[in-house]
Amino acid sequence: MRFFLESRKFLLLSFAVYGVAKVSFLTGLFSQYIEQITLFSLIVCITSLGLNVIYGYTGQFSLGHAAFYGIGAYTSAFICKTLSIDGAIPYVFVLIASGIVAGTIGYIIGVPILKLRDDFLAIATLGFGTLVRVFLDNSDRLSDTLGGSRGFVGISKITNLELTFFTAIFTILLTRNLIYSRYGLFWKCIKEDELASVSVGIDTTKMKLMAFSYGCFLAGIGGSLYAHLYTFIHPSNFDILKSIDFLIIVIIGGMGSITGTIFASLVWVGFIEGLRIILPPAMLELRWVIIPVLLIALMMWRPYGLMVKKR
Repeated sequence: MRFFLESRKFLLLSFAVYGVAKVSFLTGLFSQYIEQITLFSLIVCITSLGLNVIYGYTGQFSLGHAAFYGIGAYTSAFICKTLSIDGAIPYVFVLIASGIVAGTIGYIIGVPILKLRDDFLAIATLGFGTLVRVFLDNSDRLSDTLGGSRGFVGISKITNLELTFFTAIFTILLTRNLIYSRYGLFWKCIKEDELASVSVGIDTTKMKLMAFSYGCFLAGIGGSLYAHLYTFIHPSNFDILKSIDFLIIVIIGGMGSITGTIFASLVWVGFIEGLRIILPPAMLELRWVIIPVLLIALMMWRPYGLMVKKR
């Protein structure tokens, strides 16, 4: 009960936003395209929140976050297609299972690679991301259902506003309470000075594994929702560029800021899709010139992110 009482303002605001969004979509005030982009931005928010726990709060530089996003997507799609699941209620259990699978794999690969630090950790996670991408490209040898390099087709469309919105709210609240618990304090201590953390009795290996596994769990949840929103997934959807997208969102919003991650996710997805609408087809690729220039300008103006005060 205390969990919800302490977050009542956030919950009231969230329900108000949900009500406005639901009415807007039902009355046709916003098109189905806007609704889909809204759902996608919430999915990106959930996944980026996981990376913020790993990098923003614990200081573990991961470049393989999209791999766990893909693991969650493929796990969910495979289970639902194999068991012919297309209802929201049974899908909730599949959603949780997808997160658990991604989190478990994160724990297993985290045991050896989290002994590394800084650039070495980044290279190791990048290597794992590449390994997952190659595996997905050849996954049809394991099961033809997975599609391999052709992509996974025939995924049931289950993701809707209610599932995505309330999953996002729950994961935000869960993450917030973890951050303000003693575990969150340990994570922050490790980020600031790992050697000092060891000296005061913090089990840094256990705490880093916990943060990494939890971040991967959220990525798996996001991947599951993504798969059942677009009903088609391909290994290229989970490559290094997607990992960089999540990393950019964490940096723009501010490392160690939940509010910043939420805000940056909405802004980033809206900005990318806005350029797609504004720019003529012949100049569409120009957005990959505009975006880096704006990112450089933003880092010069707010080097700690939009929602983090100067240290």
